[in-house]
Amino acid sequence: MATTSSTGAGAPPRVRFAPSPSGYLHIGGARTALFNWLWARSQGGTFVLRIEDTDEERSSLDSVRAILDSLRWLGLDWDEGPEVGGEFGPYFQSERKERYREAAESLIAAGKAYRCYCTKEELDAQREALKAKNPKAQFVYPGTCRDRTDQPDLEHVVRFKAPTAGATTFHDLVFGAITTPNEQQQDFVIVRRNGLPLYNLAAVVDDHDMRITLVARGRDHIGNTPQQVLLYEAFGWELPAFAHLPMMLSPQGEKLSKRHAAVSVSEYRDRGYTPEGVLNYLVRFGWSYGDQEIFSRQELIEKFSWDRVNKSDGKFDAAKFADVAFEHLKRPELTDDERYLDEVVPFLAQAGIEDPPRDRLRQALPLIRERARDLADAAHHLDFYFREPPRMDEKAVKKFLVPDAAPHLEALADAYAALGEWDANSLQGCLEGYLQQKELPMKAVAQPVRVALSGRTASPGLFEVMAVLGRDLTLTRLRRGAALARGAGSAA
Repeated sequence: MATTSSTGAGAPPRVRFAPSPSGYLHIGGARTALFNWLWARSQGGTFVLRIEDTDEERSSLDSVRAILDSLRWLGLDWDEGPEVGGEFGPYFQSERKERYREAAESLIAAGKAYRCYCTKEELDAQREALKAKNPKAQFVYPGTCRDRTDQPDLEHVVRFKAPTAGATTFHDLVFGAITTPNEQQQDFVIVRRNGLPLYNLAAVVDDHDMRITLVARGRDHIGNTPQQVLLYEAFGWELPAFAHLPMMLSPQGEKLSKRHAAVSVSEYRDRGYTPEGVLNYLVRFGWSYGDQEIFSRQELIEKFSWDRVNKSDGKFDAAKFADVAFEHLKRPELTDDERYLDEVVPFLAQAGIEDPPRDRLRQALPLIRERARDLADAAHHLDFYFREPPRMDEKAVKKFLVPDAAPHLEALADAYAALGEWDANSLQGCLEGYLQQKELPMKAVAQPVRVALSGRTASPGLFEVMAVLGRDLTLTRLRRGAALARGAGSAA
């Protein structure tokens, strides 16, 4: 029986994230990377990035770049791996094929693995024969080639010679001790017919060579772990600790996929979520700290521990995700003003607004913080402050820029042109003075003014908007609104 140490305690931990580059970075993978990264940062350890690209048909350099870009955007920096190197590389499995071959050969030489010459057709026939006798029976390789005379020149796979007695136990930091009777194991394949290693062999060799002290990954890998423990034992290597994370499921309780929700990190980046908002939602999938819901990155580093990771799978909640992202965006202590402005500028550029004046951006920001759900939404709320002329909502123009509004807009433009101080209080006083003089209620002019200034029926307070727009733009838009209102009369 092999057992793991409980924590790999002692020296600073070495943890790894090992994605397969067959597509984008899935949010489930990002969550795994985050937990490993937090443990490394909280303990002064090392976060290793390894690319598991032995599946040559599905792996691509474009996917590698997409994964690295997503990790960088999230701020999950790696200490060893692609682009940064390290003492225990190479960090691409495709560059480690000879190492895996040597490892497999050492097991064969020690009598702990063997070449299996059974063809796929032979094994399929055995499966069908078993199924005919018992449809519910699960096929187990019967060890046909265990004692067969070795003929290395023939096509073959390499199988590990699994023990048939006793049990394999490992301690999981989340699920506790997990024991599997060895009689449930079969002689599993560790090298394919094409000479490439299967996952369990490559992962064990890499984790050993890279001095990984804790293997933390999704609960769907628990089934692989007994085989990996057997391989560690066969090689005579020290086991790392293991931690398996609860699964992220769809709202229907199925495996989360793009059928259910946006599942790539890049989609949330493109929507305008902040990296910290994404990380905050992901960390709460399986980890908690009392009743606290919102965390800064530094708080997560300081508070993360494995004893607060729970066992229960969770269901993805897009609305909750959006709420967490919104909290990070609207709170200045989580996203300060200058960073907010830096982050929103590219979204304004996508809308055709290049190089918006920074001072005006800074003035407008307090007016949208409580409104904008994400950076794309923020760009929408900021649009009319910088687009000249603003986009005009046709229904709003038709409803509020009517002939009766024209004289009020013209008179207000004249009054504001003569105003001394240009601030919200002075602007409000000027408008209230006009209303008092004309014996009009605020509602008689508020919406025509709002539509003339913003092109919309909903905006922040009129006087705050005018203060941000400045005198020249305010007068230009009020007079343009008056012209539109007069034109509505002639068109009628």
